[in-house]
Amino acid sequence: MDVTATAASASDMRLDFMKLLVAQLQNQNPLEPMDNKDMTAQLAQFSQLQQLEGMNTSFGKVLDSVQRGYASSLIGKDVSFTVTAEDGSVQTRTGKVEEVAIGQDGQIHLVVDDQKVSLADVLSIRE
Repeated sequence: MDVTATAASASDMRLDFMKLLVAQLQNQNPLEPMDNKDMTAQLAQFSQLQQLEGMNTSFGKVLDSVQRGYASSLIGKDVSFTVTAEDGSVQTRTGKVEEVAIGQDGQIHLVVDDQKVSLADVLSIRE
């Protein structure tokens, strides 16, 4: 999860919401203006949405940390994993985890016999 993209998304949402609110106020019927309760309810809903987005970001950070810790615990262990061969067939291989590598995209890879293996491709783990 990209935290800067989430922050930009939240910022864009706030800006869009404020534009919508201003447009509502500008285009309301002057004889029947928007009720303060309605405006307060909209602001409360938006605030809840922002809080949920913040929690989602926090949970994403926790998940990343847990996955990194788990991947590190696999160093020195034998793992079985799937790979796609050049002919397109899926094969199962086994090897010892030598290192954990984190790509620029944040993806966690295990280095097994000089081959990068995605954590999601691990099928089994042995001591």
